[in-house]
Amino acid sequence: MSVNSTVYLSGEQLPDDFLLIRGLSHLQQPIAGEALSGLLFAWDDPSFYGTFIEKTEDGGIKLSPAEAYRLFAQTPYLQHITLVYDDVLREVAEIALQIANALQTGMFIPDLAAWKQRQIGWKLLSVDETIQPRTNRWLTLLINEAIAEQRELDLAWTVVQNQFPALYASGEQISPLLQETDWLQSIGLLPDPTPFRTCLQLMEPTAGEQDWSLNIILQDRELPERIYPLRIANSLQPVEQLPAGWIEHWERVTHDLQLCGEIIPWLYEEASPLHVRHQLTTDQAWSFLNEASLQLVQAGIHVFLPAWWEQVQRAKPRLKAKVRTSVGAARQSFFGLSQVMNFEWKVAIGSLELSEQEFEEILAQNQRLLQIRGQWIQLTPALLSQLRETWKLAKTKKTLTFREIMQQYLLGQETGEELPDEFDEQQVPFTVELDRQLLSLIHQLQAIEKIPLIEQPAGFQGTLRKYQLEGTSWLLFMGQFGLGACLADDMGLGKTVQFICYLLHRKERGLIEAPSLLICPTSVIGNWQKELERFAPSLNIVLHYGPGRTKGQSFAENVRDADLVITSYALSHLDQEELSSVQWSTICLDEAQHIKNAYTKQATAIRGLTAHHRIAMTGTPIENRLTELWSIFEFLNPGYLGGLRDFSLRYVQPIERNQDQALLEQIHRLIHPFLLRRVKNDPAIQLDLPDKLESKEYVPLTAEQGALYESAIQDMFARLEQLTPMERRGIILTTLTRLKQICDHPSLILQAAPGPQSKQRSHKVERLLEMLEDIRKNKERCLIFTQYLQMGHLLQQLLTEEGYGPVLFLHGGTPKAKRDEMISQFQNSDENDPYRPQVFILSLRAGGVGLNLTEANHVFHIDRWWNPAVENQATDRAYRIGQKRNVHVYKFVTLGTIEERIDELMERKLSLSDKIVGSGEQWITELSTSELHDLFRLRKEWID
Repeated sequence: MSVNSTVYLSGEQLPDDFLLIRGLSHLQQPIAGEALSGLLFAWDDPSFYGTFIEKTEDGGIKLSPAEAYRLFAQTPYLQHITLVYDDVLREVAEIALQIANALQTGMFIPDLAAWKQRQIGWKLLSVDETIQPRTNRWLTLLINEAIAEQRELDLAWTVVQNQFPALYASGEQISPLLQETDWLQSIGLLPDPTPFRTCLQLMEPTAGEQDWSLNIILQDRELPERIYPLRIANSLQPVEQLPAGWIEHWERVTHDLQLCGEIIPWLYEEASPLHVRHQLTTDQAWSFLNEASLQLVQAGIHVFLPAWWEQVQRAKPRLKAKVRTSVGAARQSFFGLSQVMNFEWKVAIGSLELSEQEFEEILAQNQRLLQIRGQWIQLTPALLSQLRETWKLAKTKKTLTFREIMQQYLLGQETGEELPDEFDEQQVPFTVELDRQLLSLIHQLQAIEKIPLIEQPAGFQGTLRKYQLEGTSWLLFMGQFGLGACLADDMGLGKTVQFICYLLHRKERGLIEAPSLLICPTSVIGNWQKELERFAPSLNIVLHYGPGRTKGQSFAENVRDADLVITSYALSHLDQEELSSVQWSTICLDEAQHIKNAYTKQATAIRGLTAHHRIAMTGTPIENRLTELWSIFEFLNPGYLGGLRDFSLRYVQPIERNQDQALLEQIHRLIHPFLLRRVKNDPAIQLDLPDKLESKEYVPLTAEQGALYESAIQDMFARLEQLTPMERRGIILTTLTRLKQICDHPSLILQAAPGPQSKQRSHKVERLLEMLEDIRKNKERCLIFTQYLQMGHLLQQLLTEEGYGPVLFLHGGTPKAKRDEMISQFQNSDENDPYRPQVFILSLRAGGVGLNLTEANHVFHIDRWWNPAVENQATDRAYRIGQKRNVHVYKFVTLGTIEERIDELMERKLSLSDKIVGSGEQWITELSTSELHDLFRLRKEWID
């Protein structure tokens, strides 16, 4: 476009208050919207110089009121462009300039008519009548948009917004009789020259009197503590000398009292309209307190009410169940949520508590405002009727369970919600009052630090950390009262040893009258047996697992003397008849998320078992999974969270649909007393933990693995005696490798590809996936070491299919450039990067030394090297300078196999241990055939 060119603009006011502008060049050619916005808003920063201006399909631009205001009143144009407006835009420009001037000078006021209609409206004090409606409309849109966006429109508006918050009373809050001048003065936008305020003061009856007093007083505006009563004789007169200059404003008193009479006609004697009633009946006083005082304040008349009135208004009647129990003193061995509690009903109004007789007397009086034992209360007719109906219903409820009391205390006591469900929204709130013993119990349930610590059991072969001792004490405390407990500590914090100490403590104190039952995944049964043998050898353990397990009527007799019976989730359903034949002391579910689907046969069978105490253990943060949470709590404390359908309607659906944080907080309050969760990054936990935590994961073989293992052993021994010493060493090492590969996964020695059911063919893989899921939920990262290339590829494929994103695998064949790229990607990727690797698989030889991988804080040794120095070197890829978190190391051992036998030898530090540490696996080749039989023999009880 040439220099000093002309642009012709036409405008159209749209129904939605936007302004449509089109442009023509000096050659009368249409200007595209993009070019037009760039011309008109070239200096406009809020629109990013026209970029954010809305363009229309026909080549125009569409402006909001604020954008149009900036265009015509604030934004400078390009100097080489001459703009020519049509009639519409000339009027718009004139309006914008008048608004700009009014905003700068403060020549605008709120529009009382709009405020009375619950609308925020504004108007200019001086404007051409022909454009006044459009000007006021635009001004209102501008100011309201500024309010919505919380930005300053102009200096004058900022003053109004900050100094006159009373401006925002609207609708019924403004008296219909209020004139504009009075209103502007009442909200502070116009000065009031009167040195005093006319006020009405209501005073309660003195002793022995029935009537209330209503007084007229004048209050000094400058010194509000100075007040001057007026009296009504033949005329209105001050009781004492008024300050100089007040008499000349006496007509203001007459004006205010006339306004009071117009608003509240019954306040005046019929014979003298200007004479305010000095005496009010109780009904009139109640009307004045509830209705008239508010109407007068809205009209600008100040009212003084009794100091207790605000508290009386807040004091809503409620039913109170006063619970009495000796549970805290008696310390019953079994309590439970179904325990019936003794209680009596009371009616409470504020701090006033009424006996049944006093309440009946109140109902008979049918008073709206009355005084009881020196305290005033108000009872509306609707509330009296509500009280009568609620009282009838309350007296029909003769019992309360501990479950109802817990629910009411945790929800109703803090939030005012109405519980239990029998009390609907139309009835008086129901609360509970607990005696000292029961209140102490509930406080202990809400804070673990209030539960007394036990001493570590004498039979425990180890040392508990402080938080583990606290967890054991909590489990025992919950068991003392028969309350189901969910131990939800983070993975690696020792839930196993806490339950073991729970069992030992109960046994050493003679509290076990029946065996306990542990139900866990098949993959961790061996781990449990090993941990029990290690930490609690004094416990009598019965393993109910495998084809040789006891069935039928002899089951109960077989487990009668056991301290703990261990079985799997699968058998909990298959052997439901046997397990149901015993009244268990405690039932504990390990990895309790296995019953997350409430209506499976497995979950149903487990909930049907009977026990004095129920415990669930899981490292999953179940409080964020609502339906799974319900299933676990239905096992722990049946009925506590209601039925699944009601729980879903009340909590799950609103939270999933609307992210209702209030409901989520309710659930947290309900489950908090029954759930103990500590995470590794808790400061109290972090200080107690060492820098490196090592543990072993014991898993059995699958049937397929067992058959392959047995075949490999038989093949070796069939050939062993016919070989030379060199050949003998070779076949032993070859067989050893085959056995270790079989323990990892069958596909490592078979020609067929792993296939879709790969994870079910190896309990090592199953257990690894379970543990990785917890790590993923905690947004942590891990290293997995393996000796075998094929195992690394199998895990990489499987974990990728399981949604772990890019799974890195570094091995001996990885080129240096690719190796460096992997390490950089794992160490340096941003936390919010969707392609950030969570899992890094490394071959033990290629990745065991020389790497810095401190972004991981979990290390898995999926197969063992049997040289602690080599394994520690690999672990040190994560456990080294730069690591800021505790490192958890997991070593997998397959039960019943050579892996377990060598692990036992290393743990017991026999004479072979030096050879094992010094030479890896070579020492095995020098064993005799008899020793080899003992080392390689498959213990078939651990075959799944």
